[in-house]
Amino acid sequence: MKSIRTISELREWRAEQSEVIFVPTMGALHAGHMSLVQEARRCAGERGVVIVSIFVNPTQFDRPEDLENYPSTIESDLALCEEYGVDAVFFPQVTDVYPADASVSLIERSLSATLCGATRPGHFDGVCTVVLKLYNMVQPQVMCFGKKDFQQLAIIRRMMRDLNVDVQIVGVDTVREEDGLAMSSRNARLDQLARAEAPLIYQTLCAVKAGVEQGELSLSGVRSAVEQGLAGVESETRIDYVEVVDEESLAVVQAEGGGRCVVAVAIFFAGIRLIDHITVDLEVV
Repeated sequence: MKSIRTISELREWRAEQSEVIFVPTMGALHAGHMSLVQEARRCAGERGVVIVSIFVNPTQFDRPEDLENYPSTIESDLALCEEYGVDAVFFPQVTDVYPADASVSLIERSLSATLCGATRPGHFDGVCTVVLKLYNMVQPQVMCFGKKDFQQLAIIRRMMRDLNVDVQIVGVDTVREEDGLAMSSRNARLDQLARAEAPLIYQTLCAVKAGVEQGELSLSGVRSAVEQGLAGVESETRIDYVEVVDEESLAVVQAEGGGRCVVAVAIFFAGIRLIDHITVDLEVV
């Protein structure tokens, strides 16, 4: 496995490759990231190569403390990548990605209006900018992203379409702990009580899905159902948002009707912001 630290090294490596499958990450790798690597390996087949980037992107953090506290586990990250058959790992410096006099960035004006974008100003502009920059550096044919942050995936797909970027975006299903908690690098920051109670997020979402699809719960009652599902926790919690949005446009769904929608939540457990979602099929109502 090759370790690449500079853009010039990356370009030399890339010139020797034909088909490249790319998994961008911010490190602190876990089984969820490795599921992306496994999908990338499948896409690469016998002829292609898999490259993983590890870069904590400062422009997508709206809370300085989140950036300061983001875990760094580079040695174990590299060991995992080697174990899972990654061909190269790219971990650039911030100054290489963002020169001191950088003055150009991207702005997303539609899909980021709801959910995480509504409460994290500038977050998805930072995501779009760094993803496009990394694409330009690596020049892959395929990029793999997790479906856990489905808003991010939708925005990246839209960006690549709108900017006519010739790349295939592959979404990979959310990987969960045995108790249902969606895997996230943030989980390591939960205290013992919050970690024990956080699986209630997904349990509540599953109950909401069943209630809506069985006609026992209206969309207007979803937020109350989530609040009730978390009512008994001892951890300090705060709901950032509970929204029902269209699966394609991410527009807030105002009334029952046909089609598929997504119930998405962002909830602070002991100060750590966790996101999750579940797809609801309104056709069965």
